[in-house]
This record gives sequence, structure tokens and C-alpha cells, in this order.
Amino acid sequence: MKKIFYLTNILLLSSFIFACAPTNINYQNEYDTSKKTWESFKKSTGNSYQYTVSNSSWTGITQQTTITVKKGKVIQREFKQSHPQSSLKEIDNIAWIEKGKEINTHKNGTEAITLDEVYKKVKNNWLIKRENAKVYFETKNNGIISTCGYVEPNCADDCFKGIRITNIKALTAS
Repeated sequence: MKKIFYLTNILLLSSFIFACAPTNINYQNEYDTSKKTWESFKKSTGNSYQYTVSNSSWTGITQQTTITVKKGKVIQREFKQSHPQSSLKEIDNIAWIEKGKEINTHKNGTEAITLDEVYKKVKNNWLIKRENAKVYFETKNNGIISTCGYVEPNCADDCFKGIRITNIKALTAS
């Protein structure tokens, strides 16, 4: 049963990568448009929002990190990890919340940074041209970055380097 589970995950991941894999093209226009959309969202929310980064491994481990930003400052990082069919208790149902000076003290989870800092990483780290790498850039969060990163050639498992933001929401004023 586990072999079928792993094989299914490998096939699904492979089909996703090859079906959605763009060539190494210049995303400057898309980046600029997305950045303008982000700037407008930031202004309309008073720079107070929450975003969730999701990751999954071919082994079935899933992780979600939710970053909360208030008036341009990260105030909380929440992490959840699970493995639906694992007998390994150390990777089941890991969850924690960091606030204040605790933020970024746990090793697992996406780094707690603002979306302004995400856009800087996108431009300076993830969208730069690399030899034969597959580059990904999507804006499925109402025009704001949802996926940005790259996969280097000849990599077999969990090769994506970048970010997958699955949700962005405005915080209500309080």
C-alpha cells in the first residue's frame, strides 16, 4: 500500500512539473505587474495581512507556515506539519506558534518575512537566469505572487527552490 502511495505521489509530482514547466524566459513584465498589484494591496490594508506558504514532499509530508504582518512588521509565525500515513510520530502533527522575539527561532518552517522581502528575494534570487533551470512564476493570489522559484536540471526529489504562497488575506483593523 505504501509503495502505491509513493508511486502515485511521484507520478503526480512529475506530471505537475512537466505539464507546468515553462522554459527559462524573462518574467520582468509579469513581475512588475505583480509588484504594482502588491503595492496597491499593501496600501489598501495598511500593510497588515497574513499569508500562507505551503510545501509538500514526495514522501507525503506537508507543511504550512502562516506569517502575520501588522503595519509592515512580522508579528507571528505559525507552523503545521503532517504526514497522513506515517508511523513516525516525530513527524506527525507538529505545530507551533512564534510571537515577538520567538519569531524565526524554530528551524523548520518558512522564514518569517514580509511580502516586500519576498518580492526582493523573487527579483534577486529566484528569477535570475540559471543554466538549464526551469523557472516558475505565477500570480494566482489576485495578481500577487503565488509561485516563484526554479528547479535545477538532473534533480530527482524535492528540487524546487523558491516559494509557494497559497493564501494572502487582509487583516481587519483593530
